[in-house]
Amino acid sequence: MADKREGLFKYKALTDRERKNLMILDIIRRNGPVSRTEISRITEINIVTISNYVNNYINKGFVVEKGLDISTGGRKPTLLEINPRGGYVIGADIGPRKIKCALTDISVNVVSKKVIDRPDGDMEEVTNASLDMIQNVIDDAKVEKEKIKGIGLGISGIIDEIAGTVRDTNGKRGKTSSSYTTLRMEAEKRFNIDTFVGNDATCAAYGEKRLTIEADVENMLYIYSDVGCGIIIKGEIYSGTGGSAGEIQLAGEREGAEGLPLPSDELYYLRPLGVDLGMVQEAKNVIAKGIGTKILEFSKGKIANIALENIIKAASEGDKVAIDLIGNAGIGLGTRVAYLINLFNPEVVVIGGGIEKAGELILESIWRAVRKLAFEEPASKVRIIPSGLGENAVSFGAAALVLREVFASL
Repeated sequence: MADKREGLFKYKALTDRERKNLMILDIIRRNGPVSRTEISRITEINIVTISNYVNNYINKGFVVEKGLDISTGGRKPTLLEINPRGGYVIGADIGPRKIKCALTDISVNVVSKKVIDRPDGDMEEVTNASLDMIQNVIDDAKVEKEKIKGIGLGISGIIDEIAGTVRDTNGKRGKTSSSYTTLRMEAEKRFNIDTFVGNDATCAAYGEKRLTIEADVENMLYIYSDVGCGIIIKGEIYSGTGGSAGEIQLAGEREGAEGLPLPSDELYYLRPLGVDLGMVQEAKNVIAKGIGTKILEFSKGKIANIALENIIKAASEGDKVAIDLIGNAGIGLGTRVAYLINLFNPEVVVIGGGIEKAGELILESIWRAVRKLAFEEPASKVRIIPSGLGENAVSFGAAALVLREVFASL
């Protein structure tokens, strides 16, 4: 079962052996089929040590030998690659609007996947729905239970590792604080599989780093709309003292700023606007004023049906209201991104959480704010790109983090 860190992913220091395990297996995953000699060259670890590590992976079924490499003399070296069917993991995204669950092989290829709307009730109801989904993906996958190496849960909310809690920042939903320790224990009790917990943006950042970003990128940020930020520093996850690092909004709503010397309007760019960056509410405000827009047409003529997807679709067809909504939202988010670029000086900033579906419209406006507000030195060195994993970022990232736990401990 999971260790005494109460099921949190091991964001902290790794041993030398754990680091070597992750490095060697990542090289095999990215470069396979690859020879032991080539792994030794890339890692600068002697061939005898590499062979010892690799033989352990082969014995445990995670790596297989495949064919022969071209020889420069003497015996032809065998090639190595990840054995995708050597095991399976489950990644779940317990998000602010949806719950998504995927069972993947150890190359993070999907075997079974489910998506449902997040229940409106408290965390107990959300927990039950999540565990039922996990059971469904296991049933659909029809894989041997003992070959499932772990379950990863990426949760929307502020994690407190010391208290063992996760707090939902959306006060409109029932109980706003619950025990992730209980959630982990319920999962392990029901499935008898090691279960780990992490913040959704942190999981997404790791998923992008491992599965879509170049191996040599060491410093990156994953921006989950305006509600969270996953941080990778020197190739490692950074989650802070208690696991809550990465919150990029202030705790109070507009009314919560009373008593501060600054008027609340001055705090606009740090107020929580939601995963849609406030575009849905602003669209409703515009339509209520009688301004015509295709957004309403794509929402079947009902203001209550307006969703981010309708705004993006209208913008793609040249609707000025939708284009302006996305542009203004991008400037707002870009203001936060500019500050984070100054603070962290990353190589890559990944934009996700659903707003990346707006494509160049949102990215260009984010860039406009960054060019205006970030210092030239860090801004000139950063790439701002859309999420490569899209809506799967959290669930795939949670699965990849489970594999990190499994591979590190080999």
